Amino acid sequence: MYEKCKAQVETELSQVDCYAATTDMWSSRTTDPYISLTVHFITEDFQLKSRCLQTTFFPEDHTSENIATGLREAVAAWGLDAGRQVCITTDDAANMVKAPALNKWTRLQCFGHRLHLAVENAVKNERINRATGVCKKLVCHFSHSWKARVALEKAQKELNLPSHSLISECQTRWGSRQMMMSRILEQQKALTLVLSAEKRVRHLIPTWQDIDVLESVKEDTDLTKKLKSEILDYLNEKYEDEATQELLNMASSLDPRFKMEFISADNKPKVKARLTSQMLECQVTSSSSTEVEPKVADTSQAKKAKKSLGSFL
Repeated sequence: MYEKCKAQVETELSQVDCYAATTDMWSSRTTDPYISLTVHFITEDFQLKSRCLQTTFFPEDHTSENIATGLREAVAAWGLDAGRQVCITTDDAANMVKAPALNKWTRLQCFGHRLHLAVENAVKNERINRATGVCKKLVCHFSHSWKARVALEKAQKELNLPSHSLISECQTRWGSRQMMMSRILEQQKALTLVLSAEKRVRHLIPTWQDIDVLESVKEDTDLTKKLKSEILDYLNEKYEDEATQELLNMASSLDPRFKMEFISADNKPKVKARLTSQMLECQVTSSSSTEVEPKVADTSQAKKAKKSLGSFL
């Protein structure tokens, strides 16, 4: 099965003109280190495909030099031309940032990782820290006390609230904090009812100031607007380098949802000129391939015509 799947992927990759890649280092549950490589490409029929080529045991020191060598070897092993790689996406660890530079590859920041950092940077606020701390203590209390969980379930039934458990925050997933706060807000009345019955935990009841912060998760308050502004400023700063902007402008212009909407007026002529140039190159390449293609004796079924990029714009 493995050999069959590998042969199928190799056949697909042999027909790829350009591709993008993503890579990451991670550890298994037994703390064994691995490095993964995934490629993304568009077929002749303009279908986006992603193929995880390998997840390889990586016992060497995780230096940028070793990672760069490992990535070059992986790309070569699958018969891919590094010169046709549009970009490679990594997280912002220092070794992962430097490795593509050593290979002279264009690097694109992982947006998920960068967004997490942007949110974490924006929520460094005394009010938010206090509200988050209260939520964490509530989750901890009800997670470690069977008696408290039973009382919460009883209160939920009495108040006709959903029988939902509280949600723990994951430090590396900013969305988990949002879900934790939303659940506390949903169960506020039930939590207050349970905590009020026991003197030693009454201090865990969220204050009106805490509730004001939690409500910012669902409503567009002044605090929410401030956080959004700070997040946007952070992302703009981190994505302002010329190479990244050029890459994003090309990707945005080819997306039917966006086209030129988010490209600055100064850059639009440059982006259009580059698009035109690349479409003409694709057309010339397509025509050359058609001319040298040998005729097949059996023409019972006409070959599907290859579409040009221009026909989709």
